[in-house]
Amino acid sequence: MPERNEIAVAAAEALERSAPLLGSLPVVVGFDGFVDSIIHAVDKRLTQAPDGYTPFRTIEQFSARVAAAAGKSANIELVVKEDRFGGNGPLMAGALGRVGAKVTYIGAVGTEANPRELHPIYDGFAGACARVFPVAPPAHTDALEFDDGKIMLGRPKNVQAIDWRSLGSDLGREKLIAAFRESALIGIVNWVMMPGVESIWEGLRTEVFADRRAESRRVFLDLADPTRRADADVRDAVGRIADLDRAVPVTLGLNLSEAQRVASVLGLDVLRVDSGPELARSVGEGARAIRERTGVDCVVIHPREGAGAASAGGSVAWFDGPFVENPKLSTGAGDHFNAGFALGQLLGMNLGCCLATGCATSGVYVRDAQSPTGERLAAFLRGLPEPERA
Repeated sequence: MPERNEIAVAAAEALERSAPLLGSLPVVVGFDGFVDSIIHAVDKRLTQAPDGYTPFRTIEQFSARVAAAAGKSANIELVVKEDRFGGNGPLMAGALGRVGAKVTYIGAVGTEANPRELHPIYDGFAGACARVFPVAPPAHTDALEFDDGKIMLGRPKNVQAIDWRSLGSDLGREKLIAAFRESALIGIVNWVMMPGVESIWEGLRTEVFADRRAESRRVFLDLADPTRRADADVRDAVGRIADLDRAVPVTLGLNLSEAQRVASVLGLDVLRVDSGPELARSVGEGARAIRERTGVDCVVIHPREGAGAASAGGSVAWFDGPFVENPKLSTGAGDHFNAGFALGQLLGMNLGCCLATGCATSGVYVRDAQSPTGERLAAFLRGLPEPERA
């Protein structure tokens, strides 16, 4: 089996070889859009200066303070570090555009006054895309960041009305279908907050790719934390995804907790391990079991320590990611992994190199607090850091 660094270098070489081609491969991503407020929750206020505080370092510390308020009350100060554009779709699309893909974004990136006019917070994002079509104003997320993860408090009202019918009305049905048919990759994310996403899957299946399976195209789907949805909803969604795969090859991207939820709903006794030396084997077995049960072309699972995947050809792979103890930014790390993995698939990389590209895209992002260029990503893969913690 190739060594980790050999796989990473092979991915870098594939990326460099394909750089001239990348801009000619159309990508469509949608359909959400959020304004993310990056927030620290204050543990202790030391002075009244804006930065005169110590934040809660871990989710456990924060949750203990919240739990202690049961039957009483609590007032926890929140410090907004910055507002930035967000949403699973824009983060994935921006990362693909930054690395050189020809991205069309369709989604909730408009203004409140005019949903067809680009919100100013998305100006930089739009510069990384070939085309952007606003169809609604963005929703809002308060992202509480900690050293060991994040808590996302979403207000998704603005994205919940987007569906296949509304997209056809906003863009014109022929224009919408043409954009999908011309694309080499379609990314559809945030099913959990967008009930209309299922109608978009169905539109792809029955109107865009109805004649025969579009083997040369690929759809990347991310459910985005299905814990709040009922088992029946998750089971129905997985069935619809399997139906879509009969029309076009589908990759289902899941973080570890999402994969555990999907496995549980499907009745699969897998993914019992959350960390440690057995994690790679557990994730690989889990990806294979979910893929075999659903019948989709590829399932990829990305815990913080790395990522594993299983594909229809029988391949199963794991890649140790470049985990960093103290990231500059963690909100959006999963979306950047998705972008990197989908990029690898777009360029025809093997499963191991796709995993390496996904882990590296996320790894650069959390270190630099911005999406990597193609040159930065290739250089990072060539000198891939060892994980800071096993």
